Amino acid sequence: MFSKFQRFWITVLTACAILSGTLISDMPAEKPRTDFDRCKNVIFMIGDGMGFNSLNKTKAEKGVSLAMDTFPLQGGSKTRSANNIVTDSAAGGTALSSAVRTNNSFVGVYGYDGYDQVSHPMNLCELAKSQGKLAGVVTTDSTSGATPASFSAHAHDRGDEADITGQQLTGSLDLIWGTATASFSAETAQENGLTCIYNKADMDALTEGTRSFGQFTDAVWHTEALPDMPTITEMTVKAIDLLDDDEDGFFLMVEGAHIDKNNHSNNAEGMEDALVAFDLAVKAALDYAAADGDTLVIVTADHETGGITLKDGEYVYTTGGHSGVNVPLLVYGCDNFIENGQAIDNKEVARRVACVMGEKNFPIRVEQPGADLDFVKEWDPFEPVGTALEYVCAVCDYLVQLITD
Repeated sequence: MFSKFQRFWITVLTACAILSGTLISDMPAEKPRTDFDRCKNVIFMIGDGMGFNSLNKTKAEKGVSLAMDTFPLQGGSKTRSANNIVTDSAAGGTALSSAVRTNNSFVGVYGYDGYDQVSHPMNLCELAKSQGKLAGVVTTDSTSGATPASFSAHAHDRGDEADITGQQLTGSLDLIWGTATASFSAETAQENGLTCIYNKADMDALTEGTRSFGQFTDAVWHTEALPDMPTITEMTVKAIDLLDDDEDGFFLMVEGAHIDKNNHSNNAEGMEDALVAFDLAVKAALDYAAADGDTLVIVTADHETGGITLKDGEYVYTTGGHSGVNVPLLVYGCDNFIENGQAIDNKEVARRVACVMGEKNFPIRVEQPGADLDFVKEWDPFEPVGTALEYVCAVCDYLVQLITD
């Protein structure tokens, strides 16, 4: 049996090995490209859980053509997280928002600093705001859902709705719209200069220069929403209209969340309705970009859900969970973003978007003020803190503090 001292150093060395392995695996084999065509505006659209066969199944069974098929550049995104070959929406969203791979369930934080004790990666909305641009998030999910959270918060657990919502309410986004979340506070929103909106009429009444927080009902994901609720297309069009007059440009993330939710339950009809609704929003973004001439439109997914496979001439579900297959990556507005048919890492999508926005050194680490935190200084390395993974991460945080003190 090892002594307490020996167990401590075994843990330290294990943590160092894991940390160095994470860092090494994150290092590119060669200096990454930065010479991508610049665009003033970015519309980043995420079909949650949308795989290639989600598209194929929808077209085959509904007999529709999709705006997503008209993109001049069509490739793929390689999905995985830092700790699993199959990512969840939190880690997948973080890769797409911050250009780093983190652990499943982590939102906008490093895998080795899950509690954001030392630093976190900047996300693309934060990058846009640092450049003087306007920035917004639109989703058919709860505003505290994993994907919108990845573009607006930094949290150890995607389920920590109160923490995520609190960060969104006090953050710098110009708009964040989605379905209602439990910890939303109209009072806090108003104290931080946000106008609260609850239906389509409220949304339509917004004027440029007004920051807003939308709390709608779940009806927004359908092709045709309830009469007093906006569709994802109407939200997208209005969001662009509110953001596009800034001389520095804007960044807008739009998520169609219910492709994923219906794929989880193998509900083909619901998935196809959600995908067509999302595609109509994509068409609206494309129409704007074509008229504007200085806008990048990206369409991709955080992961595939349902394991949809072609079998005996039909597209069938093979699971109720996620799979690790590549997902679509569609590009308009930057002719050298990818080559047609090329698949790149999910985190590389965000890095290239940042380059298009003029930032060649993305990802960017944002250090916490006063990194010598009491939590770390008082932490007993012999006292386990939750799961084994959390314990290793805590050791890594502890070592970082000792080294940087």
